[in-house]
Parts: sequence; structure tokens; C-alpha cells
Amino acid sequence: MNQTTQALEHASVRQYCKVLRMPVIGSNFVRLSEQAIKEQRSHIGYLEALLTMEAEERDRHAIQKRIRDAKLPRLKTLEEFDFNQAHQIPAAKIRELAEGGYIERAEPVVFMGECGTGKTHLATGLCVAACRQKRRARFTTAANLVNELVEARQQNAVKRVLVRWLRYDVIVLDEVGYVPLAEIGAEFLFQVIAERAERAARREPSRIVSAEPWRCGRKRKSRSFQSFYRAKPR
Repeated sequence: MNQTTQALEHASVRQYCKVLRMPVIGSNFVRLSEQAIKEQRSHIGYLEALLTMEAEERDRHAIQKRIRDAKLPRLKTLEEFDFNQAHQIPAAKIRELAEGGYIERAEPVVFMGECGTGKTHLATGLCVAACRQKRRARFTTAANLVNELVEARQQNAVKRVLVRWLRYDVIVLDEVGYVPLAEIGAEFLFQVIAERAERAARREPSRIVSAEPWRCGRKRKSRSFQSFYRAKPR
């Protein structure tokens, strides 16, 4: 095969890859073909290597998009959390939660503790872990969620906004109880949680991870929250 014919074939393959939206294959098929010849791999083996590379890149982009859509204030992962400085937090249990079983079992998770004890970091880490599993996740604060619903009420769009929040597999609700809410705000917050709980009762995985401050006085443990952790000062 002369160089002109080979160049035309390469151009044709790249064009087909562009049409089929397989940029990774289009960029690597020549290099991998040369590698396959050197390693004496079969045609099927060569094809498998191409498809694997394309699939891995698509997975990476999908996860990045999930993380962007989660609207995290800061990207924090559980791998970055220093459990050696927080012995009271069960590292094994947190890693178990990161596997996503609580989502499948429709179990909410609540982190409670004083400021600076790592509640938001842990909740954010679980959000990132859910995104890595290609689940739809969203981070917000209780105040921001309430404000969004109040604005939607003024525009007669509460139902539309609620439906959007119900579509997420995981919601990280930060600063619950940190800022006092007006009566209408508390009602809206209850409505979101109640409707998601009703959805969970129908066995449609949709969970809330909550990080809230520890306040003086007794605090009741809601029966709906199966995972309950108290983060003490480090």
C-alpha cells in the first residue's frame, strides 16, 4: 500500500469517527494499529483496545459533567479527608457509604457537629462519590433551596422546580438549621424532603445527605434518618 492510499484511508477513518462522535478512536487508531502489529495482537484484540479507550474517555467526561452539574462550592473528596484528625468519625463506615449502598436502600444520611468538624467535607465527598457512579447529584444549602422555591412561588413555578429537585439521585443539603427559616421556608423545605421520602417509599432511589450544625439542647433523631453521625471538634 502506497503512502497516498494509506493517507486517504486514514482520513476516511477519521471522518467516520467524527460523524460517529468517536474522537478518541479517531486520534489513536493509527498508533494502536502499529502497537497491535508489534505485539502480534489479533484484529479483535485491536478493536477491543480501541473501544476500551473510547469507552473510558466517555466515562471520564460523563463523571466530569456530573460533578459540574452538582454545583459544588469546592471540590472535596473523601480521599482528602484526614480521618487521623477525626478519630470519632468511623472511616470504614464512610467508605461504605461512598459505595452508594445507602442510595439503593433509600436511606438518608445526616452529619451533625460543631463548625469546622468536617461535615461539609464529608457530605461533599459523598456527592463526588455518587457522581463517580454516574448518579445525578446536587449540592445546595437549605437557605438557597428555600430561596429558589420562594422565587418560584412568585412566578407560579413551584411544581416545576420541585419536579426538577425530585429528579436527582442524591441531594446534599448543607447548613440545615444554620440559618433560621421563615415559616414558608420551613414548609418548602419539608415539602422537598417529604416528597422525596414518598418517592423512596415507592422504592425509587433518591437520597438526601444533610450536614447541619450541632446546637445546644436535645435534638430528636428522626426515624427516617438511618445513618446518623456526630462530628466532634478535632
